[in-house]
Amino acid sequence: MTRVRQPEGEVFGRRLRELREKYGITQNALAIASGLTESYISNMENGFAVPSLTTVLRIAAALDCKVTALVSMFDKTDLASILPK
Repeated sequence: MTRVRQPEGEVFGRRLRELREKYGITQNALAIASGLTESYISNMENGFAVPSLTTVLRIAAALDCKVTALVSMFDKTDLASILPK
């Protein structure tokens, strides 16, 4: 099965990786703290998975950051790219 990157997943994934590395947390440690799998964390960071709101909340809690830290980077161009054409 071919995996397809999702535009919104790529933007979120870049931010997730940036924050995780800023806090010095491994994918494995984040997975354990958030109750997610390491492979799901990897898939999100690489744009192959788009998290649900519940997942974003779990990640924010695990990183001890505000939810807005994970999603405030979406600009108009990013938002336009995820809308149907």
